Amino acid sequence: MNTNRKTAIIVGVLYIIGTVAGILGVVFYGPILNGPDYLIKVSANENQIVLGALFTLTMGLALAMVAVMLFPILKKHNQALALGYVVFRGALETVYYIALVISRLLLIPLSQEFVKAGAPNASYFQTLGALLLQGHDYSINPIGIIVFSLDALMLYYVFYQSKLIPRWISVWGFIAILMHVSTAFLIWFRLVSPGISLTLFVFNFPILIQEMVMAVWLIVKGFNPSVIASASAKVDLN
Repeated sequence: MNTNRKTAIIVGVLYIIGTVAGILGVVFYGPILNGPDYLIKVSANENQIVLGALFTLTMGLALAMVAVMLFPILKKHNQALALGYVVFRGALETVYYIALVISRLLLIPLSQEFVKAGAPNASYFQTLGALLLQGHDYSINPIGIIVFSLDALMLYYVFYQSKLIPRWISVWGFIAILMHVSTAFLIWFRLVSPGISLTLFVFNFPILIQEMVMAVWLIVKGFNPSVIASASAKVDLN
């Protein structure tokens, strides 16, 4: 098995790990953080918050590694976008997810103090809780949505341009990510409520399925061998 085939398998597995870990993160802390009484629930369910944060961190690191693994292949076709993909997905998204994890973990001591303080000082803690909860929440923070969408557009453009994977997968990615990024503007202009809603689910579901289809394709089929061979020949000539 050559290096490029191994890279394709690793990237596909990383996509699946990142997606599964992200879903598990929401499963663990979603029921606790969704609701007006989350500051009370957090202190009573610390282990779930910690596990959810760990799964979120795993998602961020797995997806960051996708950019690192793909860079040697993508740079042979478009070095500028390959580097941009590493910066956005490998660096900016990683920082974003680390900030998200920290904000989730900070809710634990805040919740403990909230329970101790009681009703008279509730508004102060609720304000801090809202900042931690919403400031870095990917599902309701348009900045996080836009950062992810930009790096995805870079990737799908290079894939489409190079034909490393079938173009129908790249086109599907383009359409799905444009639907996803539109949710940032829907939230900004208050056309939909942030958080879990049917509208946001409909707009985000296509990119979830597309990434899993692409992951399975990379694991089973890998990159187009003729494109890989052609790119390697050009590098050798240069």
